[in-house]
Amino acid sequence: MSWTKRQDGFLGTENGQADLAAALWQGLNAKVLVLNRGYMAVRVVTARRAFCLLAREVAEVIDVQDGQYLNFDFESWTEIAELRELFPREEYDWVRTVSLEIPVPRIIRLLGYDRLPRQEVKLNRRNLFARDRNICQYCGKHFGTAELSIDHVKPRIRGGEDSWTNLVCACIRCNARKGGRTPEQASMKLIRKPVRPKRNPLLSMRMNDKRYSSWKAFLDDAYWSVELK
Repeated sequence: MSWTKRQDGFLGTENGQADLAAALWQGLNAKVLVLNRGYMAVRVVTARRAFCLLAREVAEVIDVQDGQYLNFDFESWTEIAELRELFPREEYDWVRTVSLEIPVPRIIRLLGYDRLPRQEVKLNRRNLFARDRNICQYCGKHFGTAELSIDHVKPRIRGGEDSWTNLVCACIRCNARKGGRTPEQASMKLIRKPVRPKRNPLLSMRMNDKRYSSWKAFLDDAYWSVELK
């Protein structure tokens, strides 16, 4: 389902609604944690996708307030949106419609999905940079993504493999300095030992944001690993 002004009252870019369109885009691209029917985290989706699932009545909102879980269907969630004092603005993203603003739910639960979450975090550039928080693992400085490279702690030419425990973020300067040597051979020291993350590292970064603090209750178990889509 597409959330457009014509179908569902959501505003687009037409008729000079540039500011509203920008706010709509930001709200619909906020992240929502998805639980299966047994309340286990299975993935993260955009608010756009979450609203579609809610409108199709295949999911419900799980709202965490003072340690209590409250369940809402899409209709009831829309109705309480009018009581804005229940939703601290700094803790929610918002989607504007013609008649009201709707807070983006942080968590939804699939009503007919029982599958267990994947247990393996994919080894890719995005997850590796997130694990190391864009910090060069040799000099300890923070860099933009374009200024970082991936270093094999044990070089490939010496049999080093592509693995969580052998790959780290390194700035271009440190990577060039190290070259095809081990850290010991290059007289360089890792600021921390590379390890396989227990959950998708992007989730850990999001949970540092107060808006996503409600996710923590469903992600504390290190057995879970959530795939981002």
